Amino acid sequence: MTDHETKTSRSLRPATQLVHGGTTRSQHGETSEALFLTQGFVYGSAEAAEARFNGEDPGFVYSRYANPTVAMFEDRMKMLEGAEAARATASGMAAVNLALMASVKAGDHVVAAKALFGSCRYIVETLLPRFGVESTLVDGTDLDQWKAAVKPNTAALFLESPTNPTLEVIDIAAVAEIAHSVDARLIVDNVFATPMFQSPLKLGADVVVYSATKHIDGQGRCLGGVVLSDEEWIVDEVMPFVKHTGPHMSPFNAWVLLKGLETLPLRVERQTSSASKIADFLAQQSSVSRLIFPGRDDHPQAEVAKKQMTGGSTMLAFEIEGGKDAAFRFTNALEVIKLSNNLGDAKSLITHPATTTHQSLGEEARAELDISDGLLRLSIGLEDPLDLIEDIEAALQAIS
Repeated sequence: MTDHETKTSRSLRPATQLVHGGTTRSQHGETSEALFLTQGFVYGSAEAAEARFNGEDPGFVYSRYANPTVAMFEDRMKMLEGAEAARATASGMAAVNLALMASVKAGDHVVAAKALFGSCRYIVETLLPRFGVESTLVDGTDLDQWKAAVKPNTAALFLESPTNPTLEVIDIAAVAEIAHSVDARLIVDNVFATPMFQSPLKLGADVVVYSATKHIDGQGRCLGGVVLSDEEWIVDEVMPFVKHTGPHMSPFNAWVLLKGLETLPLRVERQTSSASKIADFLAQQSSVSRLIFPGRDDHPQAEVAKKQMTGGSTMLAFEIEGGKDAAFRFTNALEVIKLSNNLGDAKSLITHPATTTHQSLGEEARAELDISDGLLRLSIGLEDPLDLIEDIEAALQAIS
């Protein structure tokens, strides 16, 4: 690789960083980022190999450890997030698992918000205790519960905000203070807010994780995840885990995600604008008993959202009267909006959490999180918002 990356004396804004940030070029001076589909690397001499392995030469050793294309994605993400270091993973869940596992050891304690994606709940409730790590779940919006739950051996606090699927907004700065009072790390899943609307590290979080599968790719093409934090923790705790357990991102997926980052601001801005219009429409429908959208003043945590987010969301949730039967008939009547468990896509996608993404939690846990049988999660895409509103209106009429 040659030293052809973009250099400027000015501090670049996010949209510019997402086009140019972290780019290095080969001797050919290519415009687009190069795709290095290689497992290993060749050394000029035995002495050079020794220097590479003992850290004297910072070059690449093996693509399970690091890869030039993956490194560009990591560099671009850390510039966007304002982090010292980043490690990319094969999926979003690999990133969550990596962040938690690199933060704890047997005898430690983790506190997490109850409102988590089902697989995240599995790691906290089931997987960590198998390795001697105790866990406690709390109502993420209740700061007193966070304070009561932390212990001297609490090593990590974990939350997502806004939450999946009910879009609760948790006060990240306040939870960070609680975490730091016991020298614990606060890990924030920032997927629903996207890096365009929320910066957890600036709010006091220690670690940020993303499922890059969602908005960062944004076009349904590949899986990916990333963990961002300070350099010391990434080098001392995260890198050994990546090196020895193998959750590293593939070079091809990193290249796809680099392309996705170039258009991230445009997509998120358009999706959020459309989501706001659709939320306003749904708020007027008599068959919609509950609407949740962080960009509205009637959101339960509207003041917290205004304090820590610079935009609403590409996501909204709403509850249809009539429970599961009505929700199923509504989704089956949609023509433009597609039924899928994914989100953050260029295509608008609707999900029935109670029977898909949060099915494994069980009826009692779902009820505790207000995930009713009539609740639907809607991820807004890039279609014309009028077409989406007409599609929703026709589906509502079909079940009335």
